[in-house]
Order: sequence, then structure tokens, then C-alpha cells
Amino acid sequence: MVMGSLLSRFFADRRGATSIEYAIIAGGICLVIVSVVNGLGVQTGAMYTNVANSLQ
Repeated sequence: MVMGSLLSRFFADRRGATSIEYAIIAGGICLVIVSVVNGLGVQTGAMYTNVANSLQ
């Protein structure tokens, strides 16, 4: 019974909802940044490989 009471109080409490929402948004932004930087890194590596092959 105590566990049920604790869980119901936990899910009814809205004090931390805003900070959790901001954390989810920040996580999504970080994921997008990492994906873009990874894609740019692959393209940049291919460009340098082409330049190196052209100079040989």
C-alpha cells in the first residue's frame, strides 16, 4: 500500500515537468548536432581523399 501511495504522489507531482521537458528538448538538439557533424565529417574526409588522390 505504501508503494502505491508513493507512486501516485510521484505521478501527480508536476513540479519537475518543465525541467524534464527542457532536458528532452536539449537532448534532441544534441542528437541533431551530432548527426550533422558526423555527416559533415564523412564528407570532409572524402573531399580530402579526393584531393590527396589528385595530387599523386
